[in-house]
Amino acid sequence: MSKKKVVVAFSGGLDTSYTVMYLAKEKGYEVYAACANTGGFSPEQLKQNEENAYKLGATKYVTLDVTREYYDKSLRYMIYGNVLRNGTYPISVSSERIFQALAIARYANEIGASAIAHGSTGAGNDQIRFDMTFLVLAPGVEIITLTRDMALTREAEVKYLNDNGFHADFTKLKYSYNVGIWGTSICGGEILDSAQGLPETAYLKQVEKNGSEELRLTFEQGELKAVNGEKFDDTIKAIQKVEEIGAPYGIGRDMHVGDTIIGIKGRVGFEAAAPMLIIGAHRFLEKYTLSKWQQYWKDQVANWYGMFLHESQYLEPVMRDIEAMLENSQRNVTGTAILKLMPKHFETVGVESVNDLVKNKLGEYGEIQRGWTAEDAKGFIKVTSTPLRAYYLNHPDEKI
Repeated sequence: MSKKKVVVAFSGGLDTSYTVMYLAKEKGYEVYAACANTGGFSPEQLKQNEENAYKLGATKYVTLDVTREYYDKSLRYMIYGNVLRNGTYPISVSSERIFQALAIARYANEIGASAIAHGSTGAGNDQIRFDMTFLVLAPGVEIITLTRDMALTREAEVKYLNDNGFHADFTKLKYSYNVGIWGTSICGGEILDSAQGLPETAYLKQVEKNGSEELRLTFEQGELKAVNGEKFDDTIKAIQKVEEIGAPYGIGRDMHVGDTIIGIKGRVGFEAAAPMLIIGAHRFLEKYTLSKWQQYWKDQVANWYGMFLHESQYLEPVMRDIEAMLENSQRNVTGTAILKLMPKHFETVGVESVNDLVKNKLGEYGEIQRGWTAEDAKGFIKVTSTPLRAYYLNHPDEKI
């Protein structure tokens, strides 16, 4: 009889390395190690993953590059919506996991796998993002989670790998990192103590620039198309360019505290220069180019979009409806936002846009009116005050 096929969502880390070897050696599976790359792996890391997968006993290794899909189907909507979880976190890991799970599920279906395995523990959000996606898109395929189901310790996994001839360096570091195109998350260390912040040494990218410089980000219908006048056909490369400019200032560092899907509070540090600069610039441009109520309602649906994305509800049909609204809202969001970068922060300077609503023939705020007379203004104010005047005429005792 032929062996059963299992696809392991393979990151190259300890948990997924243990999973590949254990399923191949102890359970007799034909293991397909699949690394779903959403932009966080370097070519060198992917090459090392491939070499290690075969050493661990995989029958086949594949890299599933879904960076473009990740941008097209998620990141651009998060930019349109200026999405920050609790007004702070650019939802990097949350959104990446969804698209990694989508890629793994598709691959499992393509090769006719009978099982999918991942390395999530039972204490975090990722188990939900992976499992829910697999249950919906690969129904009937068994889900294997050795780390969760066997309550494995790091020490036990390292010993098993070493005893079976695999001696990669899995020395436990003080911090764990998840690096992606939309930011780097930092867990462990001082983060486990609610009263402490992260030291400078915890960040992967150090502050190397002093002074200040101007950054000009050009958007066309909400999409980033140029950085300091350099045009990009590929928005992913534009994002990487912004990261290259902003990261040496230490911009985009913060601490996020929020509610997890499983119900407990979670805390994570992060560094995300590109997301914070792009969202900051985009939001600033929208202030000039959108109407009052466009901004208001877009903020409402964008908040729901970020929450649903974080809580593993990307496949909920309403997400496509929200995306349609967000995309349509961007039809006039074209122009250049000008930022001033400095160590660990940035300031908004101004915008250049043909759709600038500050520039109009009706008046200049605080200076002069052209679209109404003084009598018009007094009449408007009197009518606007009518509900308040009526109320306090009836309730004079409540006047402050």
